[in-house]
Amino acid sequence: MRRALVYIAAGVAGAALGLGSALWMAGLWSAGRNMAFGDVDVGGWRSDFAIGSKAADPYTRARVARHGLLALAKTEAVYFTRSVDDSGEPLREACRYRIGGDAMPAAWWSVTLYNSDSMLPDNTDNALSIDAEQAGPGAWSAVIAAQRPDGETAWISSRGARAFDLTLRLYMPEASLLADPNAALAAPRIERLSCEGGQ
Repeated sequence: MRRALVYIAAGVAGAALGLGSALWMAGLWSAGRNMAFGDVDVGGWRSDFAIGSKAADPYTRARVARHGLLALAKTEAVYFTRSVDDSGEPLREACRYRIGGDAMPAAWWSVTLYNSDSMLPDNTDNALSIDAEQAGPGAWSAVIAAQRPDGETAWISSRGARAFDLTLRLYMPEASLLADPNAALAAPRIERLSCEGGQ
């Protein structure tokens, strides 16, 4: 009888751990919902170069499907995601940020803001991303805020986003990025400028 109880307890614990890890890795558990995952980390921007390839494990495939990511092979597009600012604090609608960087090692790039449900925020600002065409060649920057700041032309709207993350897409990346991402990519910086209530 005692041995049977041990087997039952082990089975229940194993099932709970298996289900919990599957929910977490697939992004279905609330604490694991953001897309900032993977084994490639460049200045706090996370990526998994297996996305879009046959090498992607079942957890990665489930997470990509859950978040609706158009998963191209890494030779066509590389995706980096970040959910915290340069001080390590979560990105949130109540704060204003300046994001900036240098020329990207890709034929074209964009940075897009997604809410905590991995969806575009429900607003009508028509300003949820910045891309290579808007930024121009070389160094670039934009303000991320719920309202367009006076005098700023490059603006990413966080209105209605609550907690959010940013996805950097690099299309037709240079071979150097795939070979050594930390050497090839100058990761965009995210400086927190201010927050409502001074927090």
